Amino acid sequence: MDESSAATGVHSIRCRAAVCRKPGEPLVIEEIIVAPPRAREVRIRITCTSLCLSDVTFWKLKDPPGIVPRILGHEAIGVVESVGKDVNEVREGDTVIPIFMADCGECADCLSVKSNLCSKLPFKIAPGMPRCGTSRFTDINGDVIHHFLSVSSFTEYTVVDIANVLKIDPAIPPNRACLLSCGVATGVGAAWKTANVEKGSTVAIFGLGSIGLAVAEGARLCGASRIIGIDINPDKFEAAKKFGVTEFVNSRSLGDKHVSQVINEMTDGGADYCFECVGMASLVQEAFACCRKGWGKTIVVGVDKPDATLSFSSYDVLFHGKTIMGSLYGGLKPKSDIPTLLKWYTDKKLELDKFVTHEVGFEDINQAFNLLMEGKCLRCVIWMKK
Repeated sequence: MDESSAATGVHSIRCRAAVCRKPGEPLVIEEIIVAPPRAREVRIRITCTSLCLSDVTFWKLKDPPGIVPRILGHEAIGVVESVGKDVNEVREGDTVIPIFMADCGECADCLSVKSNLCSKLPFKIAPGMPRCGTSRFTDINGDVIHHFLSVSSFTEYTVVDIANVLKIDPAIPPNRACLLSCGVATGVGAAWKTANVEKGSTVAIFGLGSIGLAVAEGARLCGASRIIGIDINPDKFEAAKKFGVTEFVNSRSLGDKHVSQVINEMTDGGADYCFECVGMASLVQEAFACCRKGWGKTIVVGVDKPDATLSFSSYDVLFHGKTIMGSLYGGLKPKSDIPTLLKWYTDKKLELDKFVTHEVGFEDINQAFNLLMEGKCLRCVIWMKK
């Protein structure tokens, strides 16, 4: 895709962005140049963005797929500023959510109800735009700044492929709608779409960070009767009750017992659904060991290191009839399932308010990183203009 495919009459924009210049060091707020959108692309003025643990993970990463300089951020909401050629789905002034998972509406996966894994624009942690691999960001010296997860929302303006954009009702509060770009939607979707949690069932959740609590919220909405939260921090239990968690296990106070032993004893043979929300291979195996034989499901939601491996006994898999499955973005199809979650929010079924514990202005974005790393917040919303 060459420069001639850029939108006619649309010019580059100079704006502020929080750029990751060195891994693990504070983001630098600086002026950048955002190029016009090319064919099937949209340029968005970001209203607000929230910080996800994945942003922190890639901010620290020194080796590929980590790369600098880069504009992180992937949970956001904004307004369409301009559109490239062949964009008919949205227009200037529309309120939109950019989503890291593509939904092209054309490939076999996107046309099927069975998958949310677009094969035309597959999920990958690439430094450029999904169709051509080039960047729409440069610094004031003309040097390239890389993209992140097809969104890059830590900037006043970004360019996103139309397959990663969902138009929404502008009446929905932006500091709530942005949560559905990733984390909260991932957890709720894992319970609702991937696991299909049944009413009256027992759920065990390994890790009570924002994703684990979103799984609890999803399990609550599905009517689970027991939701057991497992974490190393007992201080999380009181807050977890607000999300539907009914029982708590402190995995650091079990003596010689494995967590799976305790859960098996508590549930008389294992939970119907076990969710691993930390990103640790050993916890996936613990979760699998305490999901019920015959129909138990273990759902992997946490993001582990790229080279992490899982090891299971062939006997356990065959003779215990359990299922293990991955859940990327909660199995949600962005353009058909997110409108459902937004309706649940406006109908006061899905309680998004309790996920937002802090809000800051763009100039304090590094404070948001500190709050998340210190375990003091679930979601910190960052306003471009506060």
